[in-house]
Amino acid sequence: MKTEIKTILESVKNGELSVDDALLRLKTSPFEDIGFAKVDLHRSVRQGVPEVIYGAGKTAEQIAAIAETMKNNGENHILITRLSPESADIVSRSVRLKYYPECRIGIAGEIPAPTGIGKIVVATGGTSDIPVAEEAALTAECFGNEVVRLYDVGVAGLHRLLSHMEEIMNASVIIAIAGMEGALASVIGGLADCPVIAVPTSVGYGTSFHGLSALLSMLNSCASGVSVVNIDNGFGAGYLASMINHMEVKK
Repeated sequence: MKTEIKTILESVKNGELSVDDALLRLKTSPFEDIGFAKVDLHRSVRQGVPEVIYGAGKTAEQIAAIAETMKNNGENHILITRLSPESADIVSRSVRLKYYPECRIGIAGEIPAPTGIGKIVVATGGTSDIPVAEEAALTAECFGNEVVRLYDVGVAGLHRLLSHMEEIMNASVIIAIAGMEGALASVIGGLADCPVIAVPTSVGYGTSFHGLSALLSMLNSCASGVSVVNIDNGFGAGYLASMINHMEVKK
């Protein structure tokens, strides 16, 4: 992934930016202390994407202040996860915000055009897994990826998944999201030639133990190339998929 610092150095090399201007950009304070939070302004320099605001446990005023600080320091799109509808309403009064209630995500600014090397497929076992899937899909889109959604293609009706073999085989990364016994990740892992990120969800009856059964099934997958994130962690899956989809050969 091209980080901001690499872009600055390439601009100097190509004569598009003077050494003094480049130095000024690099000397910008790495964080801003706003009392209750120290906003990381160099996250995009180090990792290629800006800091993400985790909304749960923060007041709406705190979320708004962090978002405004990021915006004032040049961040054009800001992702806020686990944002309640009540907080979204308050935050939107000071920051232009698009809110997605199903997955409790807020995005300030426009979603950028895709810059990834391929497509990320987000697949769910059932319709009940869609809130977690949308958290993953919107996270990936916010970080510059083209996302293909394949919802309700679980193993209870395997023909539904097999009817999408073209999308599966053309993906650069696949996020497989399922509750119950979590078998979808193993099935996709046995079909795809790309990395598969498994996301267990808390969907299921009593002995699913709020996602623990799916988590253990995915961790014990016999399919190669399957990695697992935490229960209901759509954001973590979307973030990791974006990193994979932006990998460059390091010369």
